[in-house]
Amino acid sequence: MVVFAVAFKSREDHRKQIELEEARKAGLAPAEVDEDGKEINPHIPQYMSSAPWYLNAERPSLKHQRKWKSDPNYTKSWYDRGAKIFQADKYRKGACQNCGAMTHDAKSCMERPRRVGAKWTNKHIAPDEKIESFELDYDGKRDRWNGYDASTYARVIERYEARDEARKKYLKEQQLKKLEKSNQNVEDAVSDEDEEDDLRVDEAKVDESKQMDFAKVEKRVRTTGGGSTGTVRNLRIREDTAKYLLNLDVNSAHYDPKTRSMREDPLPEADPNEKFYGGDNQYRNSGQALEFKELNIHAWEAFDKGQDVHMQAAPSQAELLYKNFKIMKEKLKSQTKETIVEKYGNAANEDKLPRELLLGQSEGQVEYDRAGRIIKGQEAALPKSKYEEDVYVNNHTTVWGSWWKDHQWGYKCCKQTIRNSYCTGAAGIEAAEAASDLMKANIARKEAVEEDETPVEEKKLATWGTDIPDDLILDEKLLSEALKKEDQRKREEKDERKRKYNVTWNDEVTAEEMEAYRMKKVHHDDPMKNFLH
Repeated sequence: MVVFAVAFKSREDHRKQIELEEARKAGLAPAEVDEDGKEINPHIPQYMSSAPWYLNAERPSLKHQRKWKSDPNYTKSWYDRGAKIFQADKYRKGACQNCGAMTHDAKSCMERPRRVGAKWTNKHIAPDEKIESFELDYDGKRDRWNGYDASTYARVIERYEARDEARKKYLKEQQLKKLEKSNQNVEDAVSDEDEEDDLRVDEAKVDESKQMDFAKVEKRVRTTGGGSTGTVRNLRIREDTAKYLLNLDVNSAHYDPKTRSMREDPLPEADPNEKFYGGDNQYRNSGQALEFKELNIHAWEAFDKGQDVHMQAAPSQAELLYKNFKIMKEKLKSQTKETIVEKYGNAANEDKLPRELLLGQSEGQVEYDRAGRIIKGQEAALPKSKYEEDVYVNNHTTVWGSWWKDHQWGYKCCKQTIRNSYCTGAAGIEAAEAASDLMKANIARKEAVEEDETPVEEKKLATWGTDIPDDLILDEKLLSEALKKEDQRKREEKDERKRKYNVTWNDEVTAEEMEAYRMKKVHHDDPMKNFLH
C-alpha cells in the first residue's frame, strides 16, 4: 500500500481505494507502478511506503526508502602503499635530517638512525613518500577489509600446498622403507602387510573424509562475543538407537539431556555379549579413560609432594613424568624381586618335589604289630625342615621350646625360661620350687599383717615448748578462736588508735592461746618469714 500527498477524498472514494488495495493484495488487480515503471509490492506496510510530507511526492514511489542523498566528496579508495613521488639528489632545506625526505621530520622518520645524517653527508637521499588524504563515508570508516589486496592470500595457499606436498613425500618415503623391511624379513611377511596397509595413503578415502561434514556441529567457545568457533563432530551414527530409547522405563537409568550422558547401564539384566552400550561409567572405568584418570591422580600426588607439575598447564610434562615414574617403579620392583630370589632362591625354577611331599601320602603299604613294630613294608621317613633339629646346647638334654608355663617358653629338662642359660638339672628344678614356695609364704604373711593392722587416731599435738605433757590434746574450736584473738592483738599493736581506752588484763593463758601465739610468731631465722604475712 502506497500513500502519497493527495487532495481530500470523499467516503465513497476512500472505500473504492481500500477495495482496490485488497484486490491488489489478492492478485485480482495489477500492481501499482512508480515513476520508473517498476511495480510496487502491495503488501508493503503503510509506515514504509508513505513518503514524508516535505518531499512533496506527486506519484506513488519508493525512492524515499532508497539512498537518495549522495555526497560526492566521499570515496572508497585507499592509500597507495609504498608509492614514491620524487627522488632528490642532494639535501633540501626543511627535509628530514636523518634520511633527507621532505614528507616527514627526523622525529617521525621510520628509517634506521644513521651515524651521520643525510643533512651532513648529502648522500643516499631517501625519496619522498606519496601522502594522500581523502574523506571516507560511514561505511568506509568501518570497513575492516578496506584496502585489502586479495592477491596476497595466494602466498598462504602456496605455503599450505607446499606443506601438503612435503607430507605426501614423507609418507611415501616411510611406505618405501616399510616395504624394504618386509622384503628382508620373509618370515614376518603377513604382519608387515598389515602395517603397510595402515601406512598406505588412500586418496579416495581422504576426499571422502573431507566431504563428511554432514554430522558437524559448530560451537562457539572463548571469543570476544562468548566463544571461539570450533568444530565438534557428532560421532554417533544416525542409524543407531539413541541411548535414552534403549529402556523406556521411568525408573531405569537417568539420562541428562544437557550433557547427553547416561552414567548407569540402561539394560543391566541383558546379555553383555549382545548389548553394545552399557552406560558411560563403562567407558570411564576402562581403556584410555582409566589411564588418563591415573595420570591425573599421579600429577596431584606429585604436586602435593613438592613437584612443580600441573596437568592442565603442562600436560606433556606431566605425561613424561608419569612415564618415567612407571619405568622407575618397574625397575625397582624387578630389583627387589632379584634380591629376594638371590637370598631365598626361586622354588618355581627348581626341580619338582615328589608326590609324597606334595600330597602327604603314598601308595606304599606298611603293616604293624600290636607293639608298633613294622611287620611288612618300610616306614616312611619324616621330612625334615631346613633348620637344625635336635641340637642341645649348654648341657641341656631337651631343645628350647619343649616346656611352657605362664606364657613363657623354656627347657623341659631344667624348667628354665632363659634362652641361653646353663642346665641345672633336677637340682635346679628343686631350687626353683623352693624359691617359689618361699615367695608365696612371704606374700601370704604380708597380706595377713596388712589385714591385722588397726587405724591409729591422729592427734593434734602442740608445737610450742619442749616440756609438753603426753596427754595434751588441743580443742579445734578453741584453737580457731585463739587464732582470731591473736590476729586482733597484732593489729592493735601496729595501730595504737584501734586499742580501747579501758583494757582488761588476764594473766591466765590456755594451751590453745599458747599454741596460737606460737603459730603466729615470726621467726627471724626463718628464710620464708617475709611470705608468712
